[in-house]
Amino acid sequence: MNQHRFIRLAGLLLIVSVLTLPFYWMVVTALQPPGALVTGAHAWWPSEMHWANFSDAWNAAPFGQFFVNSAATGVAATTIQVLGAILMAYAFAVIQFPAKSVIVIAVIATMAVPEEAKLVPNFLLMRDFEWIDSYWALIVPPAAHAFPVFVLYQWFRTIPTSMRDAARADGAGHWRTLWLIYVPMSRPAIAAVVVIAFLGRWNDFLWPLIVTNTAEMRTLPIGLAYLRGLEETGNQWPVLMAGSLLVILPVLLLYAVAQRQFVEGITRGAIKG
Repeated sequence: MNQHRFIRLAGLLLIVSVLTLPFYWMVVTALQPPGALVTGAHAWWPSEMHWANFSDAWNAAPFGQFFVNSAATGVAATTIQVLGAILMAYAFAVIQFPAKSVIVIAVIATMAVPEEAKLVPNFLLMRDFEWIDSYWALIVPPAAHAFPVFVLYQWFRTIPTSMRDAARADGAGHWRTLWLIYVPMSRPAIAAVVVIAFLGRWNDFLWPLIVTNTAEMRTLPIGLAYLRGLEETGNQWPVLMAGSLLVILPVLLLYAVAQRQFVEGITRGAIKG
């Protein structure tokens, strides 16, 4: 093997090992006996698998309701965000209208505003709408984000104008051109923004904590904090790690399904950008 190739491969394996070590430690800890970390009996691989840690984590808190809340609000907010981004990106990339450049810059500039700066105005808006402790508060504000618009706008600009001209010659308007040409040719970018948007909603902790008051409306990240605060599970790290695995498994499955499109959308988008 070429020496330089061997060095690159060794470096890559080292980076992968470092990045996967926390996840491996989480899995191993979730399978340890209860109290293993306290007694010093933690091992790099348990001699006996304690699968009961997962059922203990699930039953210690209303994880079923937490899953329903996270899944429902995550899917709804992601759908609204991505559909809105597709429409806005197409309008910015294709349609000519007054003050277009100013509007594009204004929308993209909102990405520079810290999320913490939006908390109080958004909370007051939810209070005025009487949406506190409701699905509306968990869906509507997070659905308004400029990052998917920026990604799809950059992608749509790279689609040859000849494709659009050919569609117009066949009598297609903007609506048909968008859904028959631009969307199919942008599947990798759309898959990438779907994964990123859903991951952001699934892992969001601060906003759901602020706008929900009851356990029936809590989401999974808050559920983990709830699990940590219980007397019977607060110091049981195997149970806590089992709960963490239950939280990240849906995201891993989503990435596994959309992995190819996601990687292509990120890499091609970087090259085109």
